[in-house]
Amino acid sequence: MLRLELRGEMSRSMIYWSPFFAVILTFIAGMIMFTILGVDPLKAIITFFIEPLNSLDGIAELFVKATPLVLIAIGLSFGFQANVWNIGAEGQLTIGALAGGGVALLFFNVDSPLLMPGMLIAGVLGGMAWAAIPAFLKTKFGTNEILTSLMLTYVGLLVLSYLIHGPWKDPEGQNFPESRLFHDAAIIPIILEETRLHFGWIIALFGVAIAWVVMTRHMIGFQIRVIGMAPMAASFAGFKEKHIIWLTLMISGGAAGLAGTIEVSGPVGQIIPVISPGYGFTAIIVAFLGRLHPVGCLFAGLLMALTYLGGDNAQIEMNLPNAVTGVFQGMLLFFLLASDVLVRYRVRFGAAKKVTAGEGA
Repeated sequence: MLRLELRGEMSRSMIYWSPFFAVILTFIAGMIMFTILGVDPLKAIITFFIEPLNSLDGIAELFVKATPLVLIAIGLSFGFQANVWNIGAEGQLTIGALAGGGVALLFFNVDSPLLMPGMLIAGVLGGMAWAAIPAFLKTKFGTNEILTSLMLTYVGLLVLSYLIHGPWKDPEGQNFPESRLFHDAAIIPIILEETRLHFGWIIALFGVAIAWVVMTRHMIGFQIRVIGMAPMAASFAGFKEKHIIWLTLMISGGAAGLAGTIEVSGPVGQIIPVISPGYGFTAIIVAFLGRLHPVGCLFAGLLMALTYLGGDNAQIEMNLPNAVTGVFQGMLLFFLLASDVLVRYRVRFGAAKKVTAGEGA
């Protein structure tokens, strides 16, 4: 009989190596999948993971796609380390995009260098406000934040749909459900000419650096880790669990809201019905693939961004369905979780040995 036996002590090196094993297994499983579909597996892997990076524009696009993933994953990692499970980053991204985009629409004719900072601040506050709802329900009534944050995602999408089909619809947009194009002052600056790479990538890199300092060198990061690993010890030390719940949800909500504003002011340039292709959910995989570490989230975000680019390229070059992107992301999550199980447990064959009272003594 096959069974899992808890290891006495987990290998610290294997904790960090398991994401690499998960990536390798994902490549192997992907090649098997392509073979079953009747597609040359080697050509498909090259089309999916190599060809998108063959040009400067492709590399720039990789950074563009990675920007929201890295920002959101860093924010989520704070909460996940404290066992605060914010699953509603997609909704917080949407509300942040509406808050930042709303500032752009409100001051549509204002050409001021303060407009973009104001939009970014509004986006952060919008995401924080949306995350404050599950934080309040969690600390006041003990409501499960997984359910409340997830359900609020769909409320946020309905708010977006209402606004762009109603008050915020472009009066000159020939009845298309989208806002008017933002003023030039409300467009995030491009940092690499002839590409779409914008200043949002620099903000993401700053976010990585700040998160690393807070997590590894600041008392707040220490409290978050202690509450996540040993809640009773944290209580004896006087750490306030409710404060950490509020703090981590505000950080993750603000990061998601910032990512939303960067999306509408950067690649999009207006508010449209689909602001994100699921960055808020994909960032959960990024956070765990990066081992809840800011630098790990940076590299994991680049890898997941590559799956978006590869899916688009495979759809164009090989006529493969765009769902291949989701399949790769799902396989990566599956193998990552499986690797984590094997880090904590060892596989044994046969029935578990019964320990008698005499043997236990």
